[in-house]
Formats: sequence, structure tokens, C-alpha cells
Amino acid sequence: MKMNNIQKLAMPAAIAAAFAIGGSSAFSAETLTLGMSVPLSGPAASWGKGMDWAGQRAVKKINAEGGVKAGGKTYMLKLIVLDNKYNAAEGTKVAHTLINREGVKFMAGVLGTAPTKALQSISERKGVLLMTTAWGRSVKGPKFPLTFTQGNTPAEVLPQLYGYIKKTHPGVKTVALFNPNDASGRDIEKDARAIWENLGVKVIISDFFERRTTEFQSVATKIARAKPDIVDMSSGPPATAGLVFKELAVQGWKGVKTVAAGTAAASFLKTGGKAVDGTYLGVASNFGSATASAIQRSLSADAAKQLGEPLNSIFVSAWDAIMAIKAGIEAANSTDPRKVAKVLPTIVFESSYGPTAFGGAHEYGSPQQILIPSIISQIKGSSVVELARSEPQELKKKIEMAK
Repeated sequence: MKMNNIQKLAMPAAIAAAFAIGGSSAFSAETLTLGMSVPLSGPAASWGKGMDWAGQRAVKKINAEGGVKAGGKTYMLKLIVLDNKYNAAEGTKVAHTLINREGVKFMAGVLGTAPTKALQSISERKGVLLMTTAWGRSVKGPKFPLTFTQGNTPAEVLPQLYGYIKKTHPGVKTVALFNPNDASGRDIEKDARAIWENLGVKVIISDFFERRTTEFQSVATKIARAKPDIVDMSSGPPATAGLVFKELAVQGWKGVKTVAAGTAAASFLKTGGKAVDGTYLGVASNFGSATASAIQRSLSADAAKQLGEPLNSIFVSAWDAIMAIKAGIEAANSTDPRKVAKVLPTIVFESSYGPTAFGGAHEYGSPQQILIPSIISQIKGSSVVELARSEPQELKKKIEMAK
């Protein structure tokens, strides 16, 4: 592969050693600060804390291997992670702190559509490159040239997940949608409704909940009485989905359960127990299995020890975002976010999944979607079992062109 297209993660050991002992002036490094806006409290805190952990691991690896080189300089990375509480108000506060006070020019991850929009209103104007996990389609497109998505979103997840469920359960005819009452939930509800109905599955209930809600008896009763064949929690956090499915089980409902944003079994099992068995997940994978890369297996083992749960796709998105930023800076030979943003869609870089790129212009109008596998999984007992995996065709073409 061409060296200017494929960004290598490894640096010579001698260079890393030079940094470790202070080295010569030729290797003196400056600091490049990255930011991250994630929920560190509330129902989605496990996602935010996992992103913080994985992001810090990526920074540590890059620094140990010699940092980031651009414009004749070497930069050692620093990552600042703040709590956006998964809402717009806190997301705005975090945005001002990171961009205006800390001078951050590269956001290595934002979790939540509302916090992303709050930050994006500042980042695009001030020339800050933004990596986000946001599922809302409204944060993408030509109007946002500095914004990139670091994980799969509904356009990549829902058609395959719902199609798999319909094929596996051909008799299903009705579905109840239950989403968070915020920008993320509202955006995803539209996509979920359209895709289910296109598959011939009628939406008989569509309701919303506040993210901090912990009591779901009344809504479970409403859903159970409607007798849907499927209950789709779409973008609901795992802990919340577990509570809902537990209440539905008490009500005697027995049907197909799915959470498109489902990432791992641990949080579901903690709140839902046996009631979550059989739940279909849209962004989960067993990163300790043979289908995972060596990096993912190593990170997953460490996450299980240090976080109490294995690696999931939300956690690892922080790793991939930072690797993308590093690759983009080095390919552009500049720390100017605008120059990096122009280069990112043109390169293939090394992610936790292996060679990866950005694309999706056919879907969003601009190439800002990371191209990673779409994985359909299911909770079986206390584990996540991978059922199907597909690689983006666009990625295959980009890798071939880079050779």
C-alpha cells in the first residue's frame, strides 16, 4: 500500500525511547490537547466512562510510540474528558470549556445528538474538528464539513438489524417503538418507523421517555395491552432497556425484543436479569472472540478487569476517533483542523477493526461516516453472540484503490 495513504501506528522503538529519556532537541515535543464530551453520570454513564477509558488508552499508546508528527514538529497528546450529562445544556457548557477555555481544536468524541448539536454550533464556526457517536442524521451533511461520525449510525444499523429480525421471525406484523425524549430519540424514531413499515411491520405504538426515568410500570402495561409482536427500544441506553423489558415480562408480554443501540450484555443484565435474554442488538460484538482484531481482544480483556465489563462498540469508537485524528494530522502534515478534515476522506488508516476509511457521501452528501463492519448480535444467557457481520462495500473499494 502507498505510504501516504495507509497510516502506520508503529514508530521505531528508538524514537519512543528518545522521548522516554528526554532525547535530543530534534525530538522535543509540544502538547496537542484533544477533547471529549460524554455522559459521566446518569443512565448512559457507562458509555461515557468507557469512551474515556479507551480514549486514554489510545493517547497512551500513541505517546509511547513517539507521538504525532506534522509540520516538522512532534506532538504528544493530552485528552480532556468532561461530563455532558447527555443533554444540550450541559453539552453547551462543556463545549465552551473545551473550545474557549482549553483551546481544543480536535474533539475525539461526543456522545449524544443533543450535546453534539450544542458543540457543533461552536466547533464548525471556530474551525474545530469534531468526531461524534451521534445517531441523529441532522448532524451530518455538507453544512458540517468539520464533523465526522466515529461509529455506525441508523443508516448503517437499522436496515440490516430489522431485516434480519423480519427474516428470522417472518410472522411478526406489529412493533412498539420506545425512545428517549430528546434529539437522538426523535431522529431515530423517524428512521425506525420508516424501515419497519417498509418491511411490512406496522408501528402500533410510538412513545418517548425522559432519560433519567427509572419507573416503567405504566408504559409497560400500555405496551403489553397493545400486544405488539416486537418491542423496539431503538436508541435507549442498555440499563433503561433492561428495566423496560423486565416490566414487560412481569406484565406477561412475550415477543421479540430489540435495542438498535445495544452494545453489550452487562448493563442489560444488571437491570433486566433474565428478561433481556434473546434481545437483538445493533452495535454489539464479542470483542474477545476470534472475529475481533488482536487490538480489540486485548482492549476487551483489560476493560473487563478495569471497568467491570468488556469492550463494546461505543467504547472502542474513542480509540478509533483518536487514531483517525492522528492519521489525518500526519497525512495533512498539519494541525490545522480544516486541512485535516479535507484529507480524512482521502486516506485509509489503521483502526481497531483494521484498515478503515471515511465515506458515506451517497447517504449523507459528504464523506464523513467511518466505514466499519455492521454487526448483528443477540443476548444469550449472560453473553453476546454475534449472528451476522457485513463489511461496507465502499471500504473494500477504498482499500483496493490505496494498494
